[in-house]
Amino acid sequence: MLLLVLTVFGPISMDLYLPVLPALTIELDAATSMAQLTVTACLIGLALGQLIAGPLSDRFGRSALLYAGVAAYIAASLLCAVSPSVETLVLARLVQGLAGGAGLVIAQAAGRDIYSGGALIRYCGRMTVLGGLAAIIGPLLGGQLATVTNWRGLFVFLAVIGAVILIAIALAYRETLPPHHRTTGGFAQSGRDFLTLLSNRVFTGAVLVQGFVNAALFAYLSGATYVLQGIYGLSPQQYALAFGLNSAGFMVFGYLAGRTSERWSAAGTLAVGLAMCAFGALGLLGAGLFALPLAAVIVSLLVMVSGVAVITPPTTTLALADYPQMAGTASSLLGTARFAFGGVSAPFVGIAGAAAMLPLGIVTVASAVLAATAHAALLLRGPAADTADASLAEPEPVGSATR
Repeated sequence: MLLLVLTVFGPISMDLYLPVLPALTIELDAATSMAQLTVTACLIGLALGQLIAGPLSDRFGRSALLYAGVAAYIAASLLCAVSPSVETLVLARLVQGLAGGAGLVIAQAAGRDIYSGGALIRYCGRMTVLGGLAAIIGPLLGGQLATVTNWRGLFVFLAVIGAVILIAIALAYRETLPPHHRTTGGFAQSGRDFLTLLSNRVFTGAVLVQGFVNAALFAYLSGATYVLQGIYGLSPQQYALAFGLNSAGFMVFGYLAGRTSERWSAAGTLAVGLAMCAFGALGLLGAGLFALPLAAVIVSLLVMVSGVAVITPPTTTLALADYPQMAGTASSLLGTARFAFGGVSAPFVGIAGAAAMLPLGIVTVASAVLAATAHAALLLRGPAADTADASLAEPEPVGSATR
């Protein structure tokens, strides 16, 4: 449960203050694209933080990196709260993301330390569920907090959440990577591990598929607040409810994907998720071209976001199953792809200003097409299905991983 709680760093950092992003834009006298850069900075920080913390946790253990990351997250959240300008806020959000990335990567790596086979894919499914639950609570709570405080107060609240998690870690966390299982060799070994992972077609395919679908997801996170509030006139509280509906879909379909991947087929579940993501993105493109009603936009968002949730458990299992000896490094590349691709896509959503929806449709469709292309080029042409199904059918005993 404690490992799963660490997965809230990503969604809570992103979602809590999204309902007040337009108000932040006005108060700091910032352009829409510059305000959205606060989202991008956090995404890039989350990506780089995982890229750094993953290999270091393989070498020095999970505990030290986890304590340092959570403590830095608390400090960075307080810096966000007192930022006098949008430029300072962007920098503080980058640091906040760097710190939060440590918790995210260790949640995955420590899970791989103690689980394998069917237990691993169930754990990945539960991570998806809790991420969706945090994404529901985040904007709803942000919308309610916006009635009693401003955006600065929301960042203070994030610092409080970080403090609570730090106390929980101190009370309950136990190291999952004993010294005799850790890697050696320093940065040179880390480089060799990266090359080993990226030379594997199944691993690279899983990383690219997750990266591209998360580009669509974070384009939605960045742009939906302007679309639903600016174009369709929703209040912050109504936006939070719409956002919560999509997050509920993410949670429910993430749970179902974990179960169907284990009992039916990881490859088949992945294909269904890609189809859902594509259909939802096409609906958003249609709304941008033909000014479809609000209901069509909400349904399209729900289908696309649920498709991303369906994709997450099988691709995470594909990426982690074959590399117990470097779970931190593998998790770091997987997490980096999620947030780096999302960070790249987010600014394009606001390129035409706050009152334009078409860029959101274009970015999400392009992301879905690229994900499907990566799936066809790397996973379908490799032993992806066999690898996933074998990892479920022949689980390792817990703790059997060797370095």
